[in-house]
Amino acid sequence: MTTELDTLATALYVKTDDLLKASPQLTPWRPKIGISPRLSDAELVTLAVMQALLGFTSEARWLRHAHAHLRHLFPYLPQQSGYNKRLRRAAGLIRHVVRALAMDTTLWSDDVWVIDSTSVECGRSRETAKRSDLAGWAQYGYCASHSRYFWGLRLHLVCTLGGLPVAFALTGAKANEQQTLLEIFAAEPGLLTSRPGQTLIGDRNYFGNAFEAHLATEGVELLRPARKGEAERPGAKLFKPLRQTIESINQTLKGQLDLERHGGRTPAGVITRVLQRTLALTVAIWHNDKTGAPIHRSLTAYDH
Repeated sequence: MTTELDTLATALYVKTDDLLKASPQLTPWRPKIGISPRLSDAELVTLAVMQALLGFTSEARWLRHAHAHLRHLFPYLPQQSGYNKRLRRAAGLIRHVVRALAMDTTLWSDDVWVIDSTSVECGRSRETAKRSDLAGWAQYGYCASHSRYFWGLRLHLVCTLGGLPVAFALTGAKANEQQTLLEIFAAEPGLLTSRPGQTLIGDRNYFGNAFEAHLATEGVELLRPARKGEAERPGAKLFKPLRQTIESINQTLKGQLDLERHGGRTPAGVITRVLQRTLALTVAIWHNDKTGAPIHRSLTAYDH
């Protein structure tokens, strides 16, 4: 395989198609009697990833571009409303493809993970906060990285040092980070039981005796900077460079994959668009790993 967008799209299509043939229950539900979709689910997933990698935040603009330039890959392309509905119904499939691709990389076996949360802004005006379908889930929060308040959600991401997504959750901006992390692991108990001695690196917000004791019982060693008044903790010299690594992973999602320009206006819409960008990052790392690229998290070869 070579490192270019068409090759990545072809490899992703084949991988997804094989996954659906082996596990047909992953396909979104549709009536047994009726018109079969002309765009397959594997093509839909591939189309969604290409949209994220090429930086199209508008689905209408993306489909116009695809009609003009990508008909050699997609003989049939839906209208914007049909594409939007199919993509939202495919959220569960996208989540499974993220995991299948992650497990098919050499990075999956890494024994060091990092955990952080990053803001996902959903609106700026007071009227938006009051009238949006996201009201009640989206909240006002503070983004320390950009020293600003925002209204929206937080993406809690557990990933390898190379940026490969391992597990994630989307919560309100004020959700407790420790509790969210425990719920992520509780939702997938096999994630930790198969990895005794896993090391997890987080920031100062991941603290608490009960919290750390619970992780220890799961076989996880937590490393974090010392809080004010605490004695120096193990691994203190590593936190400064690793903090830059975590921030650069978030910047890949925001700067190159337009995480904060998702355009979602409903819970289902936001969830699908965040999954779409998480999948795009995973696909790029998976393809770079298979092609032997020196930098696994590089998206430059696929953004044009």
